[in-house]
Amino acid sequence: MKSMLGVLARVPLFRLYRRFGWPKMLPINLTLSPSPKCNSRCLTCNIWMKRENELTLEEWDKALASMGSAPYWFTISGGEPLMYPHVVELAKLAYKHCQPGIINIPTNGILNSIPDRVRAICEACPESQVIINLSLDGVGEKHDFIRGVMGNFEKFEERLEQLLALRDEFDNLIIGIHSVISVFNHDHVPELIAYANRSGADQFITEIAEPRVELDTVGLPITPDPEEYAAAIDQLIAYIESKQFTGMAKITEAFRIEYYKLVKKILDEQDQVIDCYAGWASAQIYSDGTVWPCCVRADDLGNLRDFAYDFKEIWFGEKIKEVRRSIAAKECHCPLANASYTNMLHDVPTLTRVGLKVISPNSGRERFGGTAGERIPLPMAQDDVSSE
Repeated sequence: MKSMLGVLARVPLFRLYRRFGWPKMLPINLTLSPSPKCNSRCLTCNIWMKRENELTLEEWDKALASMGSAPYWFTISGGEPLMYPHVVELAKLAYKHCQPGIINIPTNGILNSIPDRVRAICEACPESQVIINLSLDGVGEKHDFIRGVMGNFEKFEERLEQLLALRDEFDNLIIGIHSVISVFNHDHVPELIAYANRSGADQFITEIAEPRVELDTVGLPITPDPEEYAAAIDQLIAYIESKQFTGMAKITEAFRIEYYKLVKKILDEQDQVIDCYAGWASAQIYSDGTVWPCCVRADDLGNLRDFAYDFKEIWFGEKIKEVRRSIAAKECHCPLANASYTNMLHDVPTLTRVGLKVISPNSGRERFGGTAGERIPLPMAQDDVSSE
C-alpha cells in the first residue's frame, strides 16, 4: 500500500504548482463516475434521471494508464456505483495502473449483489484499503422517505450485517456509515449518531446537501440554513470530542472535526475560507469522459475521447488555466467533502491544529461500534458521496 507519508511529501509541490504553475503535478485525489444510473430516488439528488454515452472499460483502461501511479485515493462514484455492471473490473484497472492507497465506494445498499462485488474488489486489490460507505439519511421509515425507496432501510441493515461479516475476512476492508445532512433530516442527527454508534461500523461520516451540477440540484432548496446545520453538526462534534481515540483514529477524527467546522464557516462567510486545490490536487472524470476539477462546478476541461485518452493532455493543457484562475480568485466556494479534505492537507493552520490535537494526552481507544479504531484510515476521499 502506498504510504500516506508519500502524499504529505507532495504537499509543498502542490502549493508551488498552485501558485507558480510549476512543478506540474497530476492529482492525488481522483473521482471516477462510470455511470449516473441509480436505483434510489433521493430528495437531495436528481442524478438518476441522467443517461450518458458512458466510457467503455477499454476506454477507462487507456485513461487510467495515462495517469501512472500519481493518484493516491480513488472514489468510484455514481449514481449507485455498485449497480454499474463493470465496477469490479474498473477497480481492477485503477489498481493495475495506479496502485492507489485507497479505493472508496459509496453505496445505497439496495442490491443483493453488493457483498459479492465488494469481496471481488478486496481480493483483486489486496494492497489498497477498500472503503465501503453505506448511505443512511434517517432511521427506519425516515430513511426510506428521503431515499425514495420503500424498504431501503431494511436493505441497508441487511447489507451492513453482510459487509461487517465480510470485513472479518479482509484486513483491507473498512465499513462506514455516511449521512447527508439536509433540510429533511438536520433535526435527526442525534438519532443517526446513536444508531451509528451501536452499528459496529468502523466510522460514521457526514456531509451537507448542496447544489451540484453533477447531481442536477442547482437551485433546489436542500441545504439547511447555517444555523440549522450548526445545531446539527455541533452535536456530532461534541460526541466525537467526548470520545478518546488513539492511533490513526485520533488523526481521522481530528480531521473530521476540522472539516465540520470548516463547513460551518463556509456557510456563514459564503467564501472558500481556505484555499481550494480542486483542479490541482483533485479531479473527477465523468461517465462520458469529461474531466472536471470537481462535481460542484463541473467545468468542462476537455473530453478524454478528444485527447486519445491521455489525461495529462487535459490536465496540463490551455483550457484548465482559466478554471484554475477562477478557483484561485475565490469565484466559487463550496463545502464539498472530497475536495475539502484534500484542501485541508495543504492548509498549514489546519495541519497545525490537527497536530496539536493528536499529540495531546489521550488514554482511551474508541470508534463508532465500540472497539479500537486502528482500521480507520485518514478521511481524505471517504466522505464525498454522489451515490444519492
